[in-house]
Amino acid sequence: MSRSGGGWPPGYGLRSLAETDSTNAEAARMAASCHAPVWITAAVQTAGRGRRGRAWASPEGALAATLLIRPAEPAETAALRSFVASVALAEAFEALGAPTGAVSLKWPNDVLLYGCKAAGILLESAGQAGRLDYLAIGIGVNLAAAPEQRAVEEGALPPISLAEVLGRAVARDDMLLELARAYAAREADFAAQGFAPIRDRWLSRAARLGEPIRARTARETREGTFETVDAAGHLLLQCRDGLHRISAADVFF
Repeated sequence: MSRSGGGWPPGYGLRSLAETDSTNAEAARMAASCHAPVWITAAVQTAGRGRRGRAWASPEGALAATLLIRPAEPAETAALRSFVASVALAEAFEALGAPTGAVSLKWPNDVLLYGCKAAGILLESAGQAGRLDYLAIGIGVNLAAAPEQRAVEEGALPPISLAEVLGRAVARDDMLLELARAYAAREADFAAQGFAPIRDRWLSRAARLGEPIRARTARETREGTFETVDAAGHLLLQCRDGLHRISAADVFF
């Protein structure tokens, strides 16, 4: 179904489900037949996924949502929408009352509140020859409660909920509305001006920028100073043996 009025961004559809295995999986099933862009959300998500095939815990009251789009750009450019979504989530948190200084962004795709993980983003896609048939931007937000610490990977940041920060509950519909509004505004920037304005907004909230971090890739773990994110979205890490350009890694503080 679609939603109009009430501030919902024009041109974006909405499909609300009582339950699904994963909103990203639902997006993949819908991709061939629906008119994108459309937000897909579910009150209950039974098999949520995180990066690298990890399970994603969805505590009661959490937001599970996916934006299904059909990018016109090459795959490597379309993938920069993880930054678009991160910035939009930060702005949505602030619109709901989170103090500006409380919100930070952890490369490549986490949103933090007071240094704890409040939301994560997972991009999945299908296509060939460098072009995408669709892109699913999956977003999970701890609204009413955070997962138990034992449910997260060892060494990962502790989880936190938006309710803990605001001192009040936030309805899923309110969170999704603010997110959809913010995303539409940043997507318009991305379409008109490219990655540069998104990169600037992301870096203004970057967690541990200019500080020591560890980046664990599939082959090795490197320690160094987080210098910046380049024009392709890569992490630039200054190590003892020089500057390293990292395209994919788990980052630890």
